[in-house]
Amino acid sequence: MVLPMQQKLMDISSLTSKLLRKSFGRGPESCYAYANERFLVFYIRGFMSPLESTLLENGNSDNIDISRHIVMKSVNNQLKGILELEFEQDIESFYHDWNYPQNTGMIAVEFEGDIAQPMARNQGGSVDLKPLIEEVERISILVQKRPERTEAYFISPNIYLIKRDGILVQIEKALVSKGYEHTLLVTKDELEKSYLHRDGRFEEIFHNPVADILVDWDLSEDRSIMCFVLKDNK
Repeated sequence: MVLPMQQKLMDISSLTSKLLRKSFGRGPESCYAYANERFLVFYIRGFMSPLESTLLENGNSDNIDISRHIVMKSVNNQLKGILELEFEQDIESFYHDWNYPQNTGMIAVEFEGDIAQPMARNQGGSVDLKPLIEEVERISILVQKRPERTEAYFISPNIYLIKRDGILVQIEKALVSKGYEHTLLVTKDELEKSYLHRDGRFEEIFHNPVADILVDWDLSEDRSIMCFVLKDNK
């Protein structure tokens, strides 16, 4: 018997929480999964250990990044087989990012094919995706360059994804080839998020306050995933 999608997402959320607890020694307070078309997105709250809190208080967020990046490779490897079996689709890419001050995070999974039926136009939210793409490209130009391709996806009423391809400039590609991937990721994360929060006009586009902006890069494939989480307007 095939489980309804909502039940499947609840089961996968519970499993992911257990994997995070097993790998990090602490599980999140909440972990919710959302799916549309070929994307699966986990939004995570309350996932900061006492040690990480101490590091953050002392301005050592880079050390948290390093340790989480290492452990998340193991988590992703464990999730990969489970998710591919459950959704009967191969995974193309994993992304993850964390907002330490807000104690939130996301894991975004892109499959090679659709895992959920595309939502009908009247279910896909009231946000016009074209201005969203244009605003993300405007910010991208300020920080680096215009992406070669930018796509926007409705995931849930409060979650939207942006996928950018072809975003690295030549000096960034050279740094990656020289082994400075982590330094580049930390620098891009800090720089781009500062522009997104300070200069972005996203609340005008969404007609709703933005609770979180989470960003990750696949430097080897020269692409990025950006996740906008809107405040619950209930």
